[in-house]
Amino acid sequence: MNLKQLEVFINVAECGSFSRGAEATFITQSTVSQHISALESEFGLKLLDRTGKGALLTEGGKLLLDRARRLVDYAREIPVALERFKGVEEATLHIAGSGIPGEYMIPAALPLLIDKFPGITLILLQADSREVLDRLLAEEVEFGVVGGLFVEESLEFTPIAWDEIVLIAPAGHRWSVVSGIPVEDLLGEPFVLREPGSGTGKASIDALRDVGLDTGRMLVAAHLGSNEAVKRAVMAGVGVSFVSALSVRGELAQGALVQVPVTGVSIRRQFYLARRKGRELSPAALAFSAVLTELHAEIAP
Repeated sequence: MNLKQLEVFINVAECGSFSRGAEATFITQSTVSQHISALESEFGLKLLDRTGKGALLTEGGKLLLDRARRLVDYAREIPVALERFKGVEEATLHIAGSGIPGEYMIPAALPLLIDKFPGITLILLQADSREVLDRLLAEEVEFGVVGGLFVEESLEFTPIAWDEIVLIAPAGHRWSVVSGIPVEDLLGEPFVLREPGSGTGKASIDALRDVGLDTGRMLVAAHLGSNEAVKRAVMAGVGVSFVSALSVRGELAQGALVQVPVTGVSIRRQFYLARRKGRELSPAALAFSAVLTELHAEIAP
């Protein structure tokens, strides 16, 4: 069975004759007969009674006609849907973002995306960087935005933006009145950290180790699963933390948190767009990656 046979069958059934069915499908009457015979042979059923009044549907033919119409109509929609997909007129985009990209960067890019491509529906998964990459490898999302570079042979990473990671403390903390602290002072203060797998956490620990700090001696009060949870814990006096500058602009401006310079420590990192190697992104994914790059290209150290 193929679509052409079904189209011929529908035309014959609707026209009520083989000759008019042949005219409607622009083929010869003998070819029409061959298509109908092939269908009847495949199903082992007579689909049309050839009578003096024309071709009349059998009960089996009536059953086939209903389903054949739906199938052929659906097949005709496919080219239209794919054209809309290519033109980003109608598309659903599945992406993932780690903490900062998922909470701040991607939402900030949405107005620009919707303005340029109103037909896109975005479905965003938020997770830590490791889970984002796992979802990408499982083909649950088209691309991910993460705050670190990972060793994955089947993925490629494209830098799209810069970020600065800063030390924050609650308002009124003793460090709020100093111009900076030596890195060794970090060992005497409880820390609120992100969960293992966080790009922010990885970048912070790597930078502290690079300046000679034994991070294994840090006092860890809590590991929390989101930037918002970390900020609230710091404001409540649980400890201090290294966080993305993007995530604390509002709290620093309001005085709820203070930024504490650490002598000799400057932590900058890049955000990366991660995708599977050798796989073509959909037009919607290409459009949104371009929007992200355009919006954040100016954020550089």
